[in-house]
Amino acid sequence: MGIVSFEEAKAKAQTVGLDLIQVTEKVDPPVCKIMDYGKYAYQTEKKERKSGRQKAGELKNIRLTFAISEHDLETRANASVEFLQKGYKVRLEMPLKGRQKALDNFAKIKINKLLDIIRGKMVIKFERDLKKEPRGFSAIITKS
Repeated sequence: MGIVSFEEAKAKAQTVGLDLIQVTEKVDPPVCKIMDYGKYAYQTEKKERKSGRQKAGELKNIRLTFAISEHDLETRANASVEFLQKGYKVRLEMPLKGRQKALDNFAKIKINKLLDIIRGKMVIKFERDLKKEPRGFSAIITKS
């Protein structure tokens, strides 16, 4: 339609039997649409609900034990890949107790084996690198 005065746009909307709706607020001159307000409100609400369903911020935990077997590593890797493909972030954690804390190189090897299995199935990136914490190791990975 182009740039039209407010009165002219309002008159056109009334002749058609619809509402004049301001779409953007920060633009000069303001952008308006001639349409049914109920339909517009429904569409904006539906858009907000859909955007609220994103899983990118949600976090899934995969917990490993110090004495985890090779098959269990593959099972945890498959679960991690599934979560990553659905759009979740995955926290890998291995809590260490007692004497296990002195054998942290062994724990790193186990976690790196899991990461190698996951890398064989998909490309990942670290949101937080493998880090030693007081209770053990943890890392957060996402899909690239």
